[in-house]
Amino acid sequence: MISTTIRGRYEGGVREAVTTVTVHGGAVKLNGNVTEATFVNGSSLEGLSFSLEKPGSFLIDFDVPKQDVRFQFMNNMRVMEKPLNFTYTHWRGDNRTVVDGTLAIDSSNKLSANYGFDSGNCKLGYSYVHKGLTTFEPSYDFAKNSWDVALSQRVDEDNVVKASYQSSSKVLGLEWCKNPISSGGFKISASVNLAEESKFPTLSVDSRLHVEL
Repeated sequence: MISTTIRGRYEGGVREAVTTVTVHGGAVKLNGNVTEATFVNGSSLEGLSFSLEKPGSFLIDFDVPKQDVRFQFMNNMRVMEKPLNFTYTHWRGDNRTVVDGTLAIDSSNKLSANYGFDSGNCKLGYSYVHKGLTTFEPSYDFAKNSWDVALSQRVDEDNVVKASYQSSSKVLGLEWCKNPISSGGFKISASVNLAEESKFPTLSVDSRLHVEL
């Protein structure tokens, strides 16, 4: 089966379009991505990438113009009967490696950690879901010595509203997501940098159209 996803994005006056063609080969998927930059000045390699993915197992992403490869491997184990999921990501060009881990204490509480081997930076997060509708997500960044916090509210089956604040950058954000954006919905976001005198909001719109052939 072949599926196509067209993504359009507008942010701060800049427009972007990305088309992804996916070939499903059993448990493995082959993705091809092109952007509008590939065709602006005639056919080129700009904005062209390929990826090979087995969901929940591995992802290999190849950026054609940069000749760069990203490797990502996923694994899981149980700690005191609780599921612990790991994601290992390595960027060959930047020689950068990051490990993410998520421990599900129960259906409402999760702990997460992110560690960068090159920088030594560690970020810890916590997620609490109240009655399946409200999600509270604080996190602490050791490198920046700062707290971030996000609060999401599910309005109905199709709509989620989220507010967030990054203390290190003093950026306040608000977004509205209609349907899962990965399956054809859209997301409208606005952010304000409280450290700037103008405090003029930046608006972005992200939408996707998904077609299966």
